[in-house]
Amino acid sequence: MTGNVPFPDRDIVAEKLAALSETDKSYLALLMENAAQDDNLLDGLRRHLDLAAGSRFLNSLKLDNLGFWLGSQAPDRLQIRLMETARSGQHPAYQAFRTGLDRSGGLEKVYPPVIR
Repeated sequence: MTGNVPFPDRDIVAEKLAALSETDKSYLALLMENAAQDDNLLDGLRRHLDLAAGSRFLNSLKLDNLGFWLGSQAPDRLQIRLMETARSGQHPAYQAFRTGLDRSGGLEKVYPPVIR
């Protein structure tokens, strides 16, 4: 008997994030609509970033674009968790993702800067 395996699992989400075709974007957008799927999405994101960090060739532009897309599309409840994930690693893969996330302005939309 097997334990409960989350659907979608982190490998499926990581594959979708790696490809990021229009179909994958639609799938990920649906996933982000359901708050119960937040952990699955973030586990898949961590898996994708770890795989990118371990690869022989780092496509930082693709990771930057992924960060920008996720930051632009993710609902408010995910913005802090996305940034925490981006900051959780020192590898250039995480830094490239964070650059795109910063560029998207998603966190600033949720928490606008205080004007004095």
